[in-house]
Amino acid sequence: MEIELQEIRDFIAAIPPLDRLPENVLNALTQALSIQYVRRGGDVSGEPGSTSMLHILRQGAIAMYSGEDNLIGMLGEGDICTSFCAADVMPDFYVKATEDTLLYSIPCDELSRLVDQDESVLHFIRHSAAQRLKQAVARMQEQSSSNLLHTYAGEICRAPLITADPDYSIRECAMLMSEKGVSSLVILEDHEPAGLITDRDIRKRCVAHALDVDTPVKQIMTRDIISISASDSLFDALLVMTRNQVHHLPVFGDEGDITGVITTTDIMRQEGVSAVHLTSTIRKAESLETLVEASKMLPRIQLQLVNMGADLHHLGYAITAISGAITRRLIEMAEDKLGPPPVPYAWIAAGSQARREQTSHSDQDNGIIISDKMQPGDDAWFESLARFVNDGLNACGFIYCPGDVMASNPKWRQTASAWQAYFDKWIEEPEPMALMLSSIFFDLRVIHGKEKLLRKIRRNILKKTPKNQLFLAHMTRNALTHRPPLGFFRDFVLVHDGQHDDTLDLKHSGLVPIIDMARIYALAEGLKEISTEDRLRAAAGTASLSKGGSANLLDAFEFISNLRLEHQAAQIQAGDDPDNFMSPRQLSKLEREHLKDAFKVVQTMQATLEMRYQTGRI
Repeated sequence: MEIELQEIRDFIAAIPPLDRLPENVLNALTQALSIQYVRRGGDVSGEPGSTSMLHILRQGAIAMYSGEDNLIGMLGEGDICTSFCAADVMPDFYVKATEDTLLYSIPCDELSRLVDQDESVLHFIRHSAAQRLKQAVARMQEQSSSNLLHTYAGEICRAPLITADPDYSIRECAMLMSEKGVSSLVILEDHEPAGLITDRDIRKRCVAHALDVDTPVKQIMTRDIISISASDSLFDALLVMTRNQVHHLPVFGDEGDITGVITTTDIMRQEGVSAVHLTSTIRKAESLETLVEASKMLPRIQLQLVNMGADLHHLGYAITAISGAITRRLIEMAEDKLGPPPVPYAWIAAGSQARREQTSHSDQDNGIIISDKMQPGDDAWFESLARFVNDGLNACGFIYCPGDVMASNPKWRQTASAWQAYFDKWIEEPEPMALMLSSIFFDLRVIHGKEKLLRKIRRNILKKTPKNQLFLAHMTRNALTHRPPLGFFRDFVLVHDGQHDDTLDLKHSGLVPIIDMARIYALAEGLKEISTEDRLRAAAGTASLSKGGSANLLDAFEFISNLRLEHQAAQIQAGDDPDNFMSPRQLSKLEREHLKDAFKVVQTMQATLEMRYQTGRI
């Protein structure tokens, strides 16, 4: 082989997945390549004549578009443009060089013939990075081992529905439950569900208060029924039970008719789960020591949920429900000790707890919004509350925030007007500290207290942010400090900090960039959603985010978060503290390629935001 061809062969032999091709196929591929030079701004053709081409970038950079300048991908040195070979090339797809670019090109059909013995390389050629990532996420979902994810509420509601009239006495209802062997009755009024009565309700609301058993059941039944639909999975049912601390859920069919009631026992029969029982233990806790012991179960529950096939959405909701239950019980204990609050307030969670993306024992970010009726001497009560709860959370494994973003810091224990002033200043006068705080406090949720105190502030925020392009540009520039760890030839750029050498930081280099972008899309469009996935779905099809971009980011978020959860589960199983640092050596070759595809999607979407807000000019 001539020395020039040998040099080209050595170049392509280092690029995944071509690096797995045998020697003879690499030599034949090198012989079949043509060389193209495209000036900056020039079109990269996929079809010279009638032949679709695959391009390998030797130097320069290209951008891929669909429609009217809708950026869908960017490639650089060592990358492969497979899009023209894909089976479903978009009719309005085109590629432009963003720098003077040197390409090695080969007809797709000829390349397919050369590599037809290697299914993985063929699959790579025929799909874009986003398509490969979507298929990888679908396979992850299919391989989920949990019965709860694949069993639906309607499937286990086969026993006849047992109902009672609201004028039945408590005694009659108890006898009916005993006769039918059930732990609950649906109370019907004019053939419509009016309430629910459980054996626990009878114990707590009747027996414990020495109420006459001939009292009509309507006086003690639960009127605000928490329910699910027959098409919801048992995992969804588990999350609703955990979040609302209930043990019975009426199930409604597609026609709006009630079909039955499922219980925690029904779910336990499908697969052992302790999250619901843990929240019940927390609610009854009489001491901090009991809460500390309960919180020690969190890593085990995280391991159990991951082994069941839970993704971040399911796991985050379950863990956050438990951490919220611990927080609320600590607040109740503090109020028992301190007496009633002098004025109304809201205990707020920020960051991952607010987004319901928490994993076991993350650090705490919180604050207190206090009614504007607060008097000068009232802060002593709220300071005592904050210290009690922050200290209690720390004892339960939710460590003190390293940046002191906690209610015990008087800066984050303010009246509603003071909080509104904070947000107004951050939006109107963006500066580095304001932007850092914005990344925390623009994700807020009330854990305990008056929801309306936060609701009004959020409404005002979402009126201001869509109109303030300078604020959004600064938020974007700040968000771009977290970049996916990809270098030349799509190699990973590994951490070298003396503590986690030769690893990938899946949180800060993989998930945080997506979380930050989702927040910017929500603020730009005035969307009230808080979780990352909800924000990406709500923003899809808006001026800020295309439907395709939304779908690609959702796939990247799910793939990276699932890798992180599996990594942490393995650490918990081994008795180690879970972290976010994964060695690429833990991944199969295929997983490494899919992770690179996910990082590539993030890079592309970051580039789109960077161009939209012209961050280089601020």
